[in-house]
Amino acid sequence: MRVSRQQVEDNKRTILEAAGRLFRERGFESVTVTDVMKSAGLTHGGFYGYFKSKDDLIAQTLAGLRGEAEPKSTDLAAVAQRYLSAEHRDDFAHGCPLAALASEVSRQPQGARTEMTAFLKRQFERLGKIAPGLDEKQRRRAAIGNSASMIGALILARMTDDPALSNEILEATRGWLSAGDGEGAKTADVA
Repeated sequence: MRVSRQQVEDNKRTILEAAGRLFRERGFESVTVTDVMKSAGLTHGGFYGYFKSKDDLIAQTLAGLRGEAEPKSTDLAAVAQRYLSAEHRDDFAHGCPLAALASEVSRQPQGARTEMTAFLKRQFERLGKIAPGLDEKQRRRAAIGNSASMIGALILARMTDDPALSNEILEATRGWLSAGDGEGAKTADVA
């Protein structure tokens, strides 16, 4: 039975969405091609009709992150509040791919690293539009510093098996970013 071009595109999108969820939840190495295809509701035999290899699937999944870095607010404090929430911490499947996959991407082939680097650059660019600062250089510095703080805090909060400590990490980082407890940490005044 022949599949229409539209169905092929729909199937590929479904596979990429399933892969994105599974990779964020379990990491690249723990997810098999069979896992992805089963989650997509397809048989694993059809995988190579869409992708050359698992590495190709990983790279294309990361390439699909293009629109995910867009802040849902123009207020950096609101972005930090949402990003550093218990709900975001607990939602691996739909949460930030940087926090979920950064350490794994560093051990992946060049294609995956290139795609994640492009995503990171877009994140900095988009946050730079809402970051404080008198000029573009200061706003970029704020965007990088705030991103690194938020992503690092989310990674640590997810890592710990102590719920109270996990919540404390999120709360302390939100407070640190908004109050400016450290050099360059103040989101309202970056110099």
